Amino acid sequence: MENSLFFAKILAGWYQISQRNLPWRGTQDPYKIWVSEIILQQTQVRQGLDYYNRFVERFPDVRSLAEADEQDVLLHWQGLGYYSRARNLHSAAKTIVQVHGGVFPKDYQAVRNLKGIGEYTAAAITSFAWNMPYPAVDGNVFRFLARLFAIDEPIDTGKGKKYFTELAGTLMDKSDARQFNQAMIEFGALQCTPTAPGCSTCPFVDHCAALAKNAVAHYPVKQNKTQTKNLYLYYFHIQAGSPPYTYLKKRTEKGIWQNLFEFPLLESEVPLDFNELCQTKQFQEWFPPTENLQFKLVIENKKHVLSHRIIYATFYTANAGAQFATPAAMFKVKANEIDQYPMHRLMSFYLRPAHTTQK
Repeated sequence: MENSLFFAKILAGWYQISQRNLPWRGTQDPYKIWVSEIILQQTQVRQGLDYYNRFVERFPDVRSLAEADEQDVLLHWQGLGYYSRARNLHSAAKTIVQVHGGVFPKDYQAVRNLKGIGEYTAAAITSFAWNMPYPAVDGNVFRFLARLFAIDEPIDTGKGKKYFTELAGTLMDKSDARQFNQAMIEFGALQCTPTAPGCSTCPFVDHCAALAKNAVAHYPVKQNKTQTKNLYLYYFHIQAGSPPYTYLKKRTEKGIWQNLFEFPLLESEVPLDFNELCQTKQFQEWFPPTENLQFKLVIENKKHVLSHRIIYATFYTANAGAQFATPAAMFKVKANEIDQYPMHRLMSFYLRPAHTTQK
């Protein structure tokens, strides 16, 4: 690559032709840019678009988000997963109201200090909203630069992240940081994709070091691979009463599903059959023989992959009498009001009509 101006010119030309029409690109409102970036951290654009529109319709500005109840925020995030993102958004909105008078801070470090905002997100917000020359380096940019220059520095180390950020800064057209960062991210998302990149139509085809080495698939390099463990979840959909009601519990412990609602469950690091479940202390406390519940298997080993866990979820219905004694860990809700409680994706999957109508 001859020089940074040449690079930026090629990139800008590609972007003008290939960019997608996305709602957060048509605004310089830092709040809406922030919401879009948090949604897109772990979510594809095509999935996140509807969620973004619904979220900003319900919470159109920082103050409306700050003043909302957490359960309402989580309910509007339901289905996106990684719910700590929503909790951090809510917490940071409160900080903006309390510390900055409800005005989104226009200082990079002040933005960086908000809960849940890292270097990339702070750079994206400040460059997209105010054209500040901070390089926004996400996974798309890591991949693009690693291939273009055949960089063997691992992207998942502090040293590697610093290296790529500095490289992006040297290539940046600082007079138009907004477009440069958007174009870099878009190029990795649409052209220099993780698999089957569009090398034959790439405007950098004559300059790509990885392609010249026939080693595009080798880049980017990662030093550490995430170790995943299996986790087996056994849910009990207790049905009782007329009009019908069921039982939920709230996850209060720290974790990705903190403060979400679900059916009572048993967790295990090894698979258990129903007889083994019946022998556990928790099962016997919840469902003593005197209750005479009728259990039915509905879904077995539904696979759900997280970054550090592979979950296998099994759901049972349990038909209880009207005198079922509510265990301390649960609370009773009307069956037709269950959608008022924010739930994770496994619960949403189970509650689809195709499953609930079988019972």
